[in-house]
Amino acid sequence: MFQKLKDKDNAYKEIRRISIIAICASAIIGIVAQGFNYAKLKQVQNQIYVLADGKVMQAYASSRAANIPVEAKDHIRNFHFYFFNLDPDDTQIKKNIGKALYLADNSVKKAHDNLIQQGFYTQVISSNTSQRITIDSIALNLDKQPYKFKCFAIQELIQTSGTVTRTLITAGQLKTISRSEKNAHGFLIENWRVLQNNDIKTLNGNRP
Repeated sequence: MFQKLKDKDNAYKEIRRISIIAICASAIIGIVAQGFNYAKLKQVQNQIYVLADGKVMQAYASSRAANIPVEAKDHIRNFHFYFFNLDPDDTQIKKNIGKALYLADNSVKKAHDNLIQQGFYTQVISSNTSQRITIDSIALNLDKQPYKFKCFAIQELIQTSGTVTRTLITAGQLKTISRSEKNAHGFLIENWRVLQNNDIKTLNGNRP
């Protein structure tokens, strides 16, 4: 009788041991499966399907981190293009400046207000001046946020009487923000300032 009880006890222990092993194995399989599903989901999220010549083609979206140098420099270029490329037309000036202000903080608003007080835009219109900017290079420090930058450019003031060429060096920093329709790269220029803006040559002659 005692032998039968002992056998039943051993059988119960064996069943319990097998049950514990089965439960642990199921848990491990579940965790592995969950991880695999998550990896597949991330892979699917990084896939883009584009239609080209009537055929669906698959591409892969890269992470934002991989594109930061390109997007940051493009954001800086766009801002300077809108802020400095002006024609003697009040509507065009307001349109470009409005786009520039969406890409920067109050430091640019203050610079814009100072130009208004100095009568700069009025002079551009009255003297029939077009202003153009050509960016030579952008130095960008990506070691930590906000990203500090310097922009090196050439500025031209084009009038009927001739063209004045100036060096232009600006500096500031970039803060990451949410993307929007009017700020596609999701950056905001902060603490922006003009470091240098000197005449380098004057070319007399008729405006092209």
